[in-house]
Amino acid sequence: MSKTITLTYREALKTAIREALQKDERVFLMGEDVGHYGGAFAVSKGLLKEFGPERIMDVPLSESGFTGAGIGAALAGMRPIVEIMTVNFSLLAMDQIFNNAATLLHMSGGQLNVPVVIRMGCGIGRQLAAQHSHSWEPFYAHVPGINVLAVGTHEDARGMLLSALESPDPVIIFEYTSMLNLEGDIPENAGAVDIRKAKIRREGKDLSLITYGTGVYKSLEAAEILEREGIDVEVVDLRVLRPLDEETFLASVAKTHRALLVEDAWRSVSISSEVSARIMEKAFFELDLPVERLCGVEVPIPYPKHLEDASVPQVQDIVDRVRKILRP
Repeated sequence: MSKTITLTYREALKTAIREALQKDERVFLMGEDVGHYGGAFAVSKGLLKEFGPERIMDVPLSESGFTGAGIGAALAGMRPIVEIMTVNFSLLAMDQIFNNAATLLHMSGGQLNVPVVIRMGCGIGRQLAAQHSHSWEPFYAHVPGINVLAVGTHEDARGMLLSALESPDPVIIFEYTSMLNLEGDIPENAGAVDIRKAKIRREGKDLSLITYGTGVYKSLEAAEILEREGIDVEVVDLRVLRPLDEETFLASVAKTHRALLVEDAWRSVSISSEVSARIMEKAFFELDLPVERLCGVEVPIPYPKHLEDASVPQVQDIVDRVRKILRP
């Protein structure tokens, strides 16, 4: 049995970047303040000194410009890691991501792969207010031609990047800023993970909690509270938002016959909307109760801490909703 180590989510992300740089000389990191400043969230701190400015590359404040440069480098045979500081800034790079990275394989008749990895700080919970706090994963999961990953655990923070760099196609990785200081245990020899499959984080029989990103640890904590009341829930971490691994969550629903979908993103046109539709289309007769959703309140994210907390599902909200479903 392998030993475990304790590290923060931030340290797990940094360890993955360092290993990727050591493993393949074609890999380099580019983004705003990733070098001399050490990254907006200190994820790349110290890597400039270790690998030099050709591998850890500070760029001008132009998301469209440097994302396009990363796509060009990928087309030329490099393996760029493009860091977009926060997901709201990615709006400025959407043309490059959606109209170039996502389409070039198709538009070239299969001749041009774009093996670029784009990392984005995402999520709600650090009082960054309405222009810097977003869960916009559904925007990206809507688009064919890209793979979309949500890093909801320390295991995935350590391993998803390594697998993404092996993909011949563009990969978007959402990393959650509210989790950066959160400590967790992973195997000492942890490495690349499967980025094609969802994962059952906790087995259960009474209800399927289907979630991703910051919802994973919240759901696991809620499951522990509910267990003390005799309620046994299964926690499904979607992990891969495009293409969705429907086989895993449909099998979970077939097992528990009830589903609650949890996410920070707004309820309308969300990941939960799509998952709910697929359950209704492909597992309707397995359900004992209608599918329910617990999502972000549809308002611009407030700055005050108590209002910010109220705008997205918290552990107690999950516990209360499960109780209501199972013990109406």
